[in-house]
Amino acid sequence: MSSGDDGTGEHEGRGEDEQPNPFKGTPFEQLFGGMAGGGLGGGLGGAFGKDFQQQFQAFGQQLGGAGGQMPDLGQLFGQIQAMLQPYDGPLNWELALDTARRVVAQQPDPSPTQKQKDAVADAVRLADHWLDDATDLPSGITSTTAWSRAEWVVETAAVWRHLVEPIAARSVDALSDALPEEARAMSGPLLGMLGKVIGGMLASQVGSGLGTLAQEVLSVSDVGVPLAPAGRAALVPANVAAFAEGLDVSDDDVLLYLALREAAHQRLFAGVPWLRDHVVEAVTDYASGIQIDTDAIQERVEEQLRGIDPTDPAAMQRLVEGGMFDIPKSPVQQAALQRLEVVLALVEGWVDEVVGQATAQRMPSATKLQEAVRRRRAAGGPAEDTFAALVGLELRPRRLRDASTLWGSLRTRQGIEGRDGVWMHPHLLPTAADLDDPLGFRADATAPDSLSEEDFDAELRKLLDGPDEGDGGEGGAGDGSPTA
Repeated sequence: MSSGDDGTGEHEGRGEDEQPNPFKGTPFEQLFGGMAGGGLGGGLGGAFGKDFQQQFQAFGQQLGGAGGQMPDLGQLFGQIQAMLQPYDGPLNWELALDTARRVVAQQPDPSPTQKQKDAVADAVRLADHWLDDATDLPSGITSTTAWSRAEWVVETAAVWRHLVEPIAARSVDALSDALPEEARAMSGPLLGMLGKVIGGMLASQVGSGLGTLAQEVLSVSDVGVPLAPAGRAALVPANVAAFAEGLDVSDDDVLLYLALREAAHQRLFAGVPWLRDHVVEAVTDYASGIQIDTDAIQERVEEQLRGIDPTDPAAMQRLVEGGMFDIPKSPVQQAALQRLEVVLALVEGWVDEVVGQATAQRMPSATKLQEAVRRRRAAGGPAEDTFAALVGLELRPRRLRDASTLWGSLRTRQGIEGRDGVWMHPHLLPTAADLDDPLGFRADATAPDSLSEEDFDAELRKLLDGPDEGDGGEGGAGDGSPTA
């Protein structure tokens, strides 16, 4: 088949001025030319200057076969049109938030009552008091509130945008970089449209994930990533009530236990100034490592297009919502993800250990609640699966128990000061290998009280200078250099 023939004979009567499909001979030829037996490649590549809606309607007629009929084409086009609305940045964030709100609105979402807000404030206040005996890190809470699910979406949106946009930007850039130089030179406008479509597709997926996650999260710190300005503690009463069902524990104990976890998260991120950036940098490193395997993309596109039923609206919806651009993780991404998984496990393990210590003599139901939280975090939920599929980011620390054991063992041997002192610098953090043997982490370390000041400084320098070879690995700071 010649480059000017789309397999239908429709090109024969077209003028010689028609531009060839710039994706000819690349994996993206399947995307722009394979959906309708090759006809769309000519439509988008050769007549891109025409009104896009006309082109898409023509595409719908081709998909409809005889008679050019296709169910819900208007709805499908509306989704594509929304993706192509002008927006700043690599991702259509307004579309993402609108999608998240629609998902939340599918279930009742009452605003918290004043009674619920007061109950949250009282629980957090008591929790902060209990934590004073469990850690030397000072309180990190400056304000307390209760949110509806929709409020959680809005109030955490800025941080989610900061986390997701680097991944979206690099995904679009990587797709462009994967094209041959000649194709890139010939397809500037088309690549611009492709970037907008991808940004819209990602926005739709992110919004769906956020909306689903809003129906599951218990607090602003529940996913282990700081999602609100420093010092702002918040719980979601509707989700707290759902979590409490079937636990055979009083509602007051459930609320207080979750307030303890929230207050512990706040203390850690406030008391360890580098930790917030450390987590965000792991996500950014993940984004910078995105690479395109063009052969894998071609195989995936061909497979999905072979299985698509153009008369099935649900099948077309799945095509629009993604999966076509799933990108295998590069070694750089794998390293960044492992580093993120380890630090999230360490955060959650520390919170688990500190809350366990604070409740040991005060709350008989704490053990049952601790196990319920651990099972919930280990199992995850639909929203966590959505984000894992979307960007490969695992929101649940699979090694929470190992991390909690490590911190508890360290406290037993070195006391609270020795346990919390590990957070002084990222190079002191346990690694994935340490989580494999949590009882062996610093097993020969001496309690701080038995060390002279000179010995303590010498031990600290030894720890800081030790991980030079693994600075970019699981437990290192990545690109920072140690400072004693």
